[in-house]
Amino acid sequence: MELVFALVIGALTASGVYLLLRARTFPVVVGLTLISYGVNLFLFSSGRLATGAQPIISGADSYTDPLPQALVLTAIVIGFAMTAFVVVLALRSLADHDDDHVDGHQGDRTAQLDHRKEETGR
Repeated sequence: MELVFALVIGALTASGVYLLLRARTFPVVVGLTLISYGVNLFLFSSGRLATGAQPIISGADSYTDPLPQALVLTAIVIGFAMTAFVVVLALRSLADHDDDHVDGHQGDRTAQLDHRKEETGR
């Protein structure tokens, strides 16, 4: 079970990093979300992966640490707020610049192509 859990965390993180490197805003937002899911699963796994174990120390042979569960709940709330903020920021950038590229150079490139077309007459 630990191997499958580690593979899922690795796949989420790798997918998130790949999407973060895209030049559009929506894949960047999805990449940030996937990375936050991977971090949440990593935090959750630090409290021991045991089924049916009690979340208290006294009176049990095997127990699960409740602190990572509280950290994951807090991270979910913070991640949702961060995602909402980034989406609003991306929509504002799209409305202001009429372009959704992250680096902002796409609009400059099309302006240069239009200028070259005017110069050559094509």
